[in-house]
Formats: sequence, C-alpha cells, structure tokens
Amino acid sequence: MTARGADRPNPASGFHLRDGELGRILGESGNVMNRVNQNDVAWSEQKSPKGKYHIYRRELTLALGGKKDVGTWGGGHPFDLELSRIPPGAINWPFHSHAAQWELFIILQGEGELRTETGIQPIRAGDCVSFGPREPHQIRNTGTQDLLFYVVADNPQADVTQYPDSGKWFVKPHRKVFVMQDAAYYDGEE
Repeated sequence: MTARGADRPNPASGFHLRDGELGRILGESGNVMNRVNQNDVAWSEQKSPKGKYHIYRRELTLALGGKKDVGTWGGGHPFDLELSRIPPGAINWPFHSHAAQWELFIILQGEGELRTETGIQPIRAGDCVSFGPREPHQIRNTGTQDLLFYVVADNPQADVTQYPDSGKWFVKPHRKVFVMQDAAYYDGEE
C-alpha cells in the first residue's frame, strides 16, 4: 500500500501519479480505467432562491470523464456517482419521482428524514435506500451537522421527473421544466 501523496507508477503512460491526480491507468486486462480522488473534486452548490433547497455536490462520474445525463449509448458511463451534502435544516430537491431512473442513496454522516409517498421516516449514517421508477422521494437534513451521502443513479436514455407538490415535470435529455395541461390528441395539429 502506498502512503497518501506518494508516487504510484502508471503503466499506461510510464509516468507516476500522485494521490488525488486524475489518471488513466492500464489494468491487467489491457483496458484503460480512470482514477480520481474524491477529495480533489470541487463541490458545486445548488440553492433555491429562498434557500429551502440547498445541496453541495461532487460529481464524481463527471470527474472521471463521464458526460452529464449520458449513458453508454452516447459515450458516457452506465451510471452516475456523486457525493452530496445537505446543510442543517435544508432539503435536497423538491419531492419528485423519475419515470425511468433508479437511484441509490448511501448515508455516510448525519441524520435526517426521508419523505416518500407513504410518509416520513428517519435516516442516519449507515442507511442505504433505493428508489425505482415512479417512487417519489426527498431528503431533509434534521441534524446539526451536514448530511453526507453518496448517490448512485443509472443513466436511462430519457427520463421524465414528476413533482407531485407543484404539478411540474422535468424532461431529460432536453433539460426542460414545464407544467402540463390535458389536451386532445389532435389539438393544434389541424
């Protein structure tokens, strides 16, 4: 085992990597793999205008060369991995469900509550929770320290996110938010 900060040989290039540096390493099978230390990936902050929703994210898949919301069909990875943290009192996202995407949450630190369609339940470090398509969810930090967790999500080619509290919809890959209204199939076509 190499001590943090020590040089490591990189057989793909003949150069040495230091811990925390992004590198492409040739594995035993001859395939190239990407490597990054999560502590070297910058936090990005997302906050709603009034601050109710507030989250910091380390988008690890992007740091490893993945593409935002793009799976293997478009040269991306088959799943996304991010390290997320929610400040005390904040909520990650509005209550929502995905039409196609699966998500897995692995709680590392802190405590909070998980809202689902069946109610609210406590979560804490060590909990693992998964949500399949059409299973609405939301996480609130109820503790006094940041709520830290990993999110692993698959990358369907398209996904529609529904927000039951507000009646909004979000469509990927177009990345558009809208409110739907009922219409007859041929309205506006003739």
